[in-house]
Amino acid sequence: MNIARSVCLRSVRAPFGIKRQFLMRALCLCLLIGLPVSASAHTETSLVGGFVSGFTHPLTGLDHMVAMFAVGLWGAFLGARAIWTLPVVFPVVMAVGGAAGVVGMPLPAVETGIALSAGLLGLLVAFAVKPPLWAAAAVVGFFAIFHGHAHGTELPKSANAIAYAIGFVIATGLLHLAGIGVGMLARWPWGKIAIRVGGGVIAAVGFGFLFGFL
Repeated sequence: MNIARSVCLRSVRAPFGIKRQFLMRALCLCLLIGLPVSASAHTETSLVGGFVSGFTHPLTGLDHMVAMFAVGLWGAFLGARAIWTLPVVFPVVMAVGGAAGVVGMPLPAVETGIALSAGLLGLLVAFAVKPPLWAAAAVVGFFAIFHGHAHGTELPKSANAIAYAIGFVIATGLLHLAGIGVGMLARWPWGKIAIRVGGGVIAAVGFGFLFGFL
């Protein structure tokens, strides 16, 4: 009786053992097949490599970062219409400037324009300047050309240009959103003071780059 029961149990377990071995072998095979794909996905020539390069590029320069942050901050400070208009105008015009940089179109004083953008945008926030929306959009769009041209000029030769552009536009948008988030403090009196102080800090950073202190 025990022998028969043992035989039955072994016959029941056998298919499960076979299935387990089959699944383990299949999993290992999938991993081995996937390794080359994963490795090649991180090269600069791929979509992933170009996207990562573009996404990290705006985050590698403090002058870039504070200027883009200031756009969102100023938009939130100006009010409901500007809060989305300025962060949309900047990346759109920046993409045009980026395309000009990619094709090699010359633009004088790019680094000066980037540093000046941070300095002036910081001052506009610090002094709570509230121009008409079209004027604010024109200021932001003008400075966006310099930022975009710098991104396009520094495009790695091996990177995927479209993925690279998508990456730096998304990173720019996130910096704008961070500025908008801080700008929401403007609904409180103490928040307005904090924002204006932050604008002063941004201006100091921008002029620090402009005059070679940073």
